Amino acid sequence: MGISPRPSRRTNLALLALLAGAFVTGWVAFAIEGSPESRVISVVHGVAGLGILVLAPWKSVIVRRGLRRRRRHALAVAFAVTVAASLLAGIAHATFGRFDVAGVSALDVHVGSAVAAVPLAIFHVIRRPQRPRSTDLSRRTALRAVALSGTAALTYAVLEAVTSVANLPGERRRGTGSYEVGSGVPSAMPVTQWFTDDVPLIDLDAYELLVSRPDEVAQRFRYADLLAMTAVTETAVLDCTGGWWAEQTWRGIRLDHLIGPLGGGSIVVRSVTGYARRFPPEDAAALLIATHVGGAPLSRGHGAPVRLVAPGRRGFWWVKWVGQVSVESDPSWWQSPFPLR
Repeated sequence: MGISPRPSRRTNLALLALLAGAFVTGWVAFAIEGSPESRVISVVHGVAGLGILVLAPWKSVIVRRGLRRRRRHALAVAFAVTVAASLLAGIAHATFGRFDVAGVSALDVHVGSAVAAVPLAIFHVIRRPQRPRSTDLSRRTALRAVALSGTAALTYAVLEAVTSVANLPGERRRGTGSYEVGSGVPSAMPVTQWFTDDVPLIDLDAYELLVSRPDEVAQRFRYADLLAMTAVTETAVLDCTGGWWAEQTWRGIRLDHLIGPLGGGSIVVRSVTGYARRFPPEDAAALLIATHVGGAPLSRGHGAPVRLVAPGRRGFWWVKWVGQVSVESDPSWWQSPFPLR
């Protein structure tokens, strides 16, 4: 294969690069919707993960050497366990589909273990630094990197081929890695929300949607007011970062009809729970404040009384239980890539 069986510092550096690449591409894949770009990111993410497995035999020799030394190994062992759990859970999700045990899905384990591995990786690198050297930039190193990448890519291709030939669920996953659940049947869609949110109990008779613009008196719309407005119907795919997607027909009011013309700044859509996302003004015509899905009013779990429909964006942009829409001067990028609450 072109990779020396003698483990070395370069093995650790290669593993660190693969771990960083897998982590970054994983979060990028979380952020982008189903498109050719998302498929490319998903493939790179998978190849990076399998590259870690390809290097496992060489790393195991280094580990055995380290275990014979008299020093504490709890941190390194915890790091190895979290990485292994993330890799195996990711392969299970990509191959066998969306499943869970006691309410915890393989994707939950994959993502959760990856997040838990980050501080462990930082502490591990600080305690046992592997510094690059100028001699690492050699023809031999380049050939080894090509061999490693090729082996990981071949492993990915074989796994995909086996999944296809065996007609496993993984063959039908979307470019984002999500599986279809409940398209055309809203009641069959899973009830999920961001990990910091809970399904609120909202009194429809007391509910009001607050719409505000700078230097203008805020407008308040009751649920009945929204139902009386001219509604539009749109078919859009909700692709949840929980690993599922569904195509539904949504009905509601276009956001630009609610807030009027915009010249700059951003639009903040905020839930009654405090959860919020910020959008650029040019998105207003494509965003929908939905009151219905599949011809029926939204259920509590799916965002009633109103939720945001954001075509082309992942599920965490589709704010549920919308309580406020505001136009603000801050730019749309002035927010964390993923919600912090």
